[in-house]
Amino acid sequence: MNPLLQDIFAEAQKIVDLATTKQWRIATAESCTGGLIGGAITAIPGSSTPFKGGIIAYDNAIKTKLLGVSPSVLGKYGAVSEKTAERMAAGARERLDVDLAVSVTGIAGPGGAVEGKPIGTVWIGIATKDAVSATVFNFGDIGRNAVRDQTVLEALRMLTGALEG
Repeated sequence: MNPLLQDIFAEAQKIVDLATTKQWRIATAESCTGGLIGGAITAIPGSSTPFKGGIIAYDNAIKTKLLGVSPSVLGKYGAVSEKTAERMAAGARERLDVDLAVSVTGIAGPGGAVEGKPIGTVWIGIATKDAVSATVFNFGDIGRNAVRDQTVLEALRMLTGALEG
């Protein structure tokens, strides 16, 4: 198996184990990964205990309608931004009624780059009942699928960090 995929599934296993032990419910809000994070988690036996669902919000209208990202945030900061990632994570946590949610929004390529946001720019958000934050990653123009895979791994690592914190 590809070493990156091994890392992804090992991280997903940690999440299922930690969330099950802590009795935390988790969810995802995904744009550029199109459901790959939820797919990695649900590939793990027993994932139905902590994982409650995800929203694939590829289009801005879905970010607004289902996750509560305001049109003014999208207009001012763009879909690929700290504010959008934070609101996506908070919206998923609130609307799916979970303890912890992760969100991803980014530019996987080959197109979509804008000034200040090159291909490979990804924001990952984390929301708990106590805090919401987002972190930017710059994976570079390494190819669409590689950006998406790296995003999945980093999002899973952030979920693990939140569960361990």
